[in-house]
Amino acid sequence: MEQRKCSFCGKMVEPGTGKLYVKKDGATFFLCSSKCQNNLTMGRLPRKTIWTEKGRAEQKRK
Repeated sequence: MEQRKCSFCGKMVEPGTGKLYVKKDGATFFLCSSKCQNNLTMGRLPRKTIWTEKGRAEQKRK
């Protein structure tokens, strides 16, 4: 079984769980929860959201 990484927060998504979100332009996103899906659809950037993996890395650089 292949584990995937959440496209928004960076958490590992177990097979059979999470959501596959596809935009109109064909871009696909694997999401672990509705929290990640809502933040993605609202247009928020993971690097500016502190609770995500990318956001924590951005805070360390500053």
